Amino acid sequence: MSLELTAEEQATAEGRDGKGAAMAMRIVIEAARLLGAARLIPIASAHIDGALYHGDSGTLFAEALVEGGATVAVRSTLNVGALDLVGCSRVRLEEPMRSMARRMMEAYRKLGCEQSWTCAPYQAGHRPAFGTDVAWGESNAVAFCNSVLGARTNRYGDFLDIACAISGRAPDYGLHRPENRRARFAFDVSALPVAFLGADHAWPILGSLYGREVGEAIGVVVGVPRNPGEDALKAFGAAAASSGAVGLFHIAGVTPEAPELAAALGGEPAEATVKVTERMVADARRRLSTAGDAKAIDAVAIGSPHLSLAEFSELERLLRGRRVAVPIHACTGRHVVAALDSDGRRRTLESLGVVVVADTCVVVTPILPPRDGGVLMTNSGKFAHYAPGNTGYAVIYGSLADCVESAIAGRPVMGALAA
Repeated sequence: MSLELTAEEQATAEGRDGKGAAMAMRIVIEAARLLGAARLIPIASAHIDGALYHGDSGTLFAEALVEGGATVAVRSTLNVGALDLVGCSRVRLEEPMRSMARRMMEAYRKLGCEQSWTCAPYQAGHRPAFGTDVAWGESNAVAFCNSVLGARTNRYGDFLDIACAISGRAPDYGLHRPENRRARFAFDVSALPVAFLGADHAWPILGSLYGREVGEAIGVVVGVPRNPGEDALKAFGAAAASSGAVGLFHIAGVTPEAPELAAALGGEPAEATVKVTERMVADARRRLSTAGDAKAIDAVAIGSPHLSLAEFSELERLLRGRRVAVPIHACTGRHVVAALDSDGRRRTLESLGVVVVADTCVVVTPILPPRDGGVLMTNSGKFAHYAPGNTGYAVIYGSLADCVESAIAGRPVMGALAA
């Protein structure tokens, strides 16, 4: 299939709008050709994952776009960077990497991107309308955007995301196409206890199981008795995108493209049905923990995806003024930090031993104390998946209540999951 370009797209690629815009358009065009797209489509917004420092080449690429006069053509928010520019926490990134990371973050500012620095832009006001085409990076954000908001994006990686943002175009393929958004199989949780489905720790477990079962296929979850809320849905999508390659999921009666099962399946029968049992859930829960029978913990980390203001309120409720023996690293966006600062809540949390981390998270940049054989406790399915490889810490998975009680005791306390 040959790619057809408009006169405007061709002119931009040939340099009419400057070297930076031409480079971005050529990247999008070549990606479209490789993917077999017949055309490019306009996008309404972008969320950029490529501003996280992984090496000097990423910084130099962004600076080349700036030097070429490029700016984003659509609203573009930024995923986490490698530094906490708000100054809530200390990042142990050494020179010259620290300077290169700062230069990278500054380059994206000059390109016109919003300084959001959060993996949950949808909870910071970036919520594209249902049915609109966008180009989002970051796996949990992609899953939430497609599934919960009903906007349309593929999993745009570094540095195709910023190229789409500058050109205002994306390849017309994959999840931009309505026919590719239909669920092919069902993930039936109706046999699970209603109390479990209403618990916060359930959704990372179910997401982890779902991702392993489906890979990158499109499925629909059935048997959910009520809408679990945005924080549960973001936790499900983040875990599913980490254990699999999920870019879109449906939940019958909850997500916008699945008012009922038949709509999610496009009127066709499911090609397969996974009937989830309590034994499958127990196995998925065990897989999220790698620390074995640890008798002590060295750190607690929550907020992947970034904590919402509601989740901070629950953290405060669970702490009830008690001071922790092991620090709780609470990762969030600067939009939440501003709200916490407005009424002194951050200062109160920090006095109890909570380390607020803004603009970044403990799994993508060195913030946690170096520990050989250290044990990290988390309520995040995404942290549980990536932390052992990225931080060297073994992981214990638990509910938010488990994390708080364990941080206070300095050892694993697993009350909620044992119930």
